Amino acid sequence: MQRWRGLEEIPADWGRSVVTIGSFDGVHRGHQLIINRVVERARERGVRSVVVTFDPHPSEVVRPGTHPPLLAPQPRRAELIEELGVDAVLVLPFTTEFSKESPEEFFRQVLVDALHACLVVEGPNFRFGHRAAGNVALLAELGRAADCGVEVVDLQVRGTVGDGEPFSSTLTRRLVGSGDVAGAAEVLGRPHRVEGEVVRGAQRGRELGYPTANVDTVPHSAVPADGVYAGWLTADGERMPAAISVGTNPTFDGTARTVEAYAIDRVGLDLYGLHVAVEFLVYLRGMEKFDSIEALLDRMADDVKRARELTDAG
Repeated sequence: MQRWRGLEEIPADWGRSVVTIGSFDGVHRGHQLIINRVVERARERGVRSVVVTFDPHPSEVVRPGTHPPLLAPQPRRAELIEELGVDAVLVLPFTTEFSKESPEEFFRQVLVDALHACLVVEGPNFRFGHRAAGNVALLAELGRAADCGVEVVDLQVRGTVGDGEPFSSTLTRRLVGSGDVAGAAEVLGRPHRVEGEVVRGAQRGRELGYPTANVDTVPHSAVPADGVYAGWLTADGERMPAAISVGTNPTFDGTARTVEAYAIDRVGLDLYGLHVAVEFLVYLRGMEKFDSIEALLDRMADDVKRARELTDAG
């Protein structure tokens, strides 16, 4: 898959293409439905498929300080999109100047002049251009004048979470924020994960016999609610069953909120400085303050036992 940042990186001889545009945060099952349709339609026409997305998130430019928690950093989004068979991902730097382009200017500059789109595939609530003035009706009108079709995909993909509402990034963030990582996994089609560099913490886990990777998560990451989870820690391409703690370590009167993952039964791991991923499978319990180290150790042993069973580590 080709990856471009900015219109200037698109090859001059790029032919016609089938395109979809959006933030695609999380690349959840609703997004997957749209992207799969793009790949399908491109193959039918013998052209290439392109996903257009933005960096940073548009809300951070239009309304600074309102950046939503991110379900996946941009490089991870590209990986997930590539897995769906897309030919190219175009990341458009979202600037104040760019945000002021009218829908007509955006359509001409990106879809006509740069990508030579013969078809655009979107969900029914797609908006584009300055102040989100453009909608699918205007997109279809512009497309007719430019020999570019528009297909709207019904996103009423429903599951058992969120009272049956359509899958969306908003729903996923709400589930993650409440600690319902199992529900989030249903929307995403895979476990929710956070990424970051392993940094040195207080090293209490090592002293207690449960050395943890203290993960400095990517800015704006959607971190689950405080508590203990079963899941996996991936480092250097190896995916290891893990017991994961999110919170402030109240037993030790901590104040900084951290994500710490204990790779179950792994001895002598040195992960400092590595970029790792932590995946959340199941919420085990809330964060607690224990009266003694012995009580904490008893509960940690139980947490690890349950995490081992849930991840088939034993």
